[in-house]
Amino acid sequence: MGDPRILLVEDNCDCEELALRALRKAGFASVEVARDGAEALGKLLVDPAGGPDGEEQIILLDLKLPKIDGVDVLKRIRSDQRTKDLRVIALSASENPAEIERCLSLGVDAVLTKPLDTEALKRTLLT
Repeated sequence: MGDPRILLVEDNCDCEELALRALRKAGFASVEVARDGAEALGKLLVDPAGGPDGEEQIILLDLKLPKIDGVDVLKRIRSDQRTKDLRVIALSASENPAEIERCLSLGVDAVLTKPLDTEALKRTLLT
């Protein structure tokens, strides 16, 4: 099994570029981008299980998104039988412990603060 496929869900162009740079620097090449919650759900529901040969899929999910916000995307992912077991890592500009705890209670596997730190990102994706 190779590197995981990553779906980066980010509506801010600057944050997207910084995240893509951090992912490349950390050695992750297979990254797809969705720029709002509706686009993310569309991509996930077309191919929810991963890629060829059972590649793992990881979602890097910004919480503040247009159309469908990140919290609602997360709830949909966790409530759908096809996607409920996908790894979801929340991306947040806030370091507020209450917000991080809320994310964890909603079922994210981890919370990373923006801008993304390459080493923290790599550790999180490889665990």
